[in-house]
Amino acid sequence: MRWRAAGLLAAGLTMAACGTGEAAQQSHPGAAAATRSPGGTAGSQPAAGASAAAASATPQSASPPSASSPSGSSRAATSPAAAQQAAVARPLAGKTVGIDPGHNGRNADDPAYINQLVWNGRAEETCDTTGTESDGGYTEARFNFNVARYLEADLRRDGARVVLTRYSNDGVGPCVNRRAQILNRAHSSVAIDIHADGGPAWGRGFTVLEPVADGPNDKVIKSSVRFGSDVRSALLKYTSMPRSDYYGHDGVIFRDDLAGLNLSTVPKILIETGNMRNATDARLLQATWFQKRLAKAFTAAAVAFLAKR
Repeated sequence: MRWRAAGLLAAGLTMAACGTGEAAQQSHPGAAAATRSPGGTAGSQPAAGASAAAASATPQSASPPSASSPSGSSRAATSPAAAQQAAVARPLAGKTVGIDPGHNGRNADDPAYINQLVWNGRAEETCDTTGTESDGGYTEARFNFNVARYLEADLRRDGARVVLTRYSNDGVGPCVNRRAQILNRAHSSVAIDIHADGGPAWGRGFTVLEPVADGPNDKVIKSSVRFGSDVRSALLKYTSMPRSDYYGHDGVIFRDDLAGLNLSTVPKILIETGNMRNATDARLLQATWFQKRLAKAFTAAAVAFLAKR
């Protein structure tokens, strides 16, 4: 995603390297799912197994205590031990987590739309790009969406309200500034942009992209950096993906040219989870078990970060 084309993408472009950034004027007609209620699932079917995981992870409302037995149930519900147990079981209860799965599966079908210029807080950039892909043709857009759905299920299981910027992988957009607006307006407690890079074939590893103050995001720079540290630590703990050896320093880089970071009013980072142009990274990124492991790491990072706020 790091190598963005300097000019507009040409019609018929297959897969540009994952051009990070988050900026948009309004959702493409094919991306209406981004504006739907975050509580459900819209659009086409999610990645295999994701909808089932999301359904099983959706918090179930508890039955009220029986009026005929107020004593035991009331004491249990209000006792410190019960409250502590509930907090451990659902550590994200009352929190909203925003997820932006970068790009979209049919961005290449509408170059006029994704090539429109939008304001990213400092300068103009294109609405979006197609994203990168592995040498075998596995697209970044699909990867981003799969991980987002696994992450959504994990977060809901932990009690969070979850908002996504898109709910399918068969649309176009929304533009990157629109994605930022969606997560801002949801009053996200924390947010993450999920991407994979299209770097040199010899390079491996993940990089956490963190914001630079530019006005709209001034109040969330420090908290975003703290969240970035939690994401970095969780990736090293829960996955086998190393820190990038070709991009950033020690797994981190600051960026001031991305709408998703520049326009955010909530704590937020962008993660390049690995390099799809590297054969070793690509094998991991395409594996369902590894995508679920990434979701576990991001959930752990959100829990760690929000526990300190």
